Amino acid sequence: MQRNIQNFLVEILRLALKDLRLDKIPIESIKLDLPTNSRFGDLSTNVALKITKYIKSSPREVALKLVNRIQGYLRESYLKDYIDEIKVEGEGFINFYLKNNFFYAQIKRILIKGSNALGLNIGQKRPVLIEFVSANPTGPLSVAHARQAAVGDSLANILDFCGFRVKREYYLNDEGNQIDILGKSVELRLRQLQGEKIEFPCDYYQGEYIYDIAREIYTKKEGKFSRNFIEKNFSDYALNYILDIIKKELNDFKVKFDYWTSQRKLRETGKINKNLAYLRKKGFLYEVDGAVWFKSTAFGDDKDRVVVKSDGSYTYLAPDIAYHQEKFRRGFKWLINLWGPDHHGYINRLKAAIEALGYPRNSLSIIIVQLATIYRHGRPIQMSTRRGQYITLREVLNEVGLDAARFFFLMRRTSSHLDFDLELAKKQTPENPVYYVQYAHARICSILKNTSLKIRQDTDLSLLKEDEEIALIKKICHFSYILNICLTTLDPYMLTVYLMELAEVFHKFYDRHRVLGEDKKLTQARLSLIEATRITLAKGLELLGVSQPKEM
Repeated sequence: MQRNIQNFLVEILRLALKDLRLDKIPIESIKLDLPTNSRFGDLSTNVALKITKYIKSSPREVALKLVNRIQGYLRESYLKDYIDEIKVEGEGFINFYLKNNFFYAQIKRILIKGSNALGLNIGQKRPVLIEFVSANPTGPLSVAHARQAAVGDSLANILDFCGFRVKREYYLNDEGNQIDILGKSVELRLRQLQGEKIEFPCDYYQGEYIYDIAREIYTKKEGKFSRNFIEKNFSDYALNYILDIIKKELNDFKVKFDYWTSQRKLRETGKINKNLAYLRKKGFLYEVDGAVWFKSTAFGDDKDRVVVKSDGSYTYLAPDIAYHQEKFRRGFKWLINLWGPDHHGYINRLKAAIEALGYPRNSLSIIIVQLATIYRHGRPIQMSTRRGQYITLREVLNEVGLDAARFFFLMRRTSSHLDFDLELAKKQTPENPVYYVQYAHARICSILKNTSLKIRQDTDLSLLKEDEEIALIKKICHFSYILNICLTTLDPYMLTVYLMELAEVFHKFYDRHRVLGEDKKLTQARLSLIEATRITLAKGLELLGVSQPKEM
């Protein structure tokens, strides 16, 4: 939609730069943005400002020359029917002012094609694997995991809508020290149930769920435990018990994974050793003091990394190398991982491993999702996973509901810490952002339900001339631009901002203008406008995993 005209204008800009012999200047990619203030047009570029870093001309002088060339190309293009004016403003910004008939055409396209008119269709069915959450199965999901779940699933929805072939994966770190401690924690609680006095280590898992697992085992075994029920049994039993909890929580959060991949099974296949042997053959592994090291500095890492310790055990990197090799071998061309902030230092070593395996560095994208703090009555709730003192995803769902939980977890950039206000999320008032957006959708549904008039494709939209009408039309047409931002940043956050803005513009229009009036033609045009608004709101909410109520 609007992205198409952006693409055409970018191509014309390239031609203009070539005409002025400025196309070889090493500037970043040329792009058109939405001006922060609508007074400065509908699309804007600062390309002239970037160019003048390399030449002696002023930005304004360069911008004026570019505009002269652009106008020449536009006279021979279909775009001449849609461009009202091109101005050089400020220090040298080139601002494009579009005619209303362009926006009317986009609204008609939405009415004809529905939400399909809102997509970008740029993925070309490129296979993408998004791995997210992947919490160690040592306890119920925390709010940090919940935020990753909301971000990962919404991002997958957006990529899918934009034409990529997307799959979701959860990687199970189901072996190692933390799983051993999990089993020992359950065993000690079992012994307590049998009457033993136990001094519980502070680094063991202490949540109430450990008692629940112990009680279930105790009941099933009727308090009798043979020597055969050894430590591994406790670990496996607890792991499966917790994994069932995690799967149920995610399902209730409307997050479903296509694959659940086990690290233990990956190791048992021998693929970890095979990949290490491959790297050794390529000359990327060496030994020092009995440990095996990966030459990650050869690929931009700040130091080499151990993959096998001197005692023969793997570091985290060894199975991760094999795991990502398997992702590529399964046919995926683009891998996206969502990690917590404690993994930030791990990025370069894994990207180095990807290159060592022979894949492009940019075929792996890693997103760091910052933590969330839950607030109740204005006070943060202190959390500790090991001590079992934290708010779980289940508790948030029970307290605020699915829609508020999904929306609120997305209301900040993934790179920013999130403050989640439980009291605000529960409010059924416009003060609550998700309620505000959903109410706009429900309000439109109510209007459409209370009229016998049908949406017509031949409606004369040029009757929509009021400032609030034009503002709403233009805001609808920004949807594809916002999707492109989400794709570029790999962050669905901007979609929540956009939906709140769209709802605000709609409410302002509705409060000042009557939709169902005496003028039938105007009424028909306004019905078309609010239907296009409804379609856009519905698709945006759907991509975020939030419901689209017809009544509230």
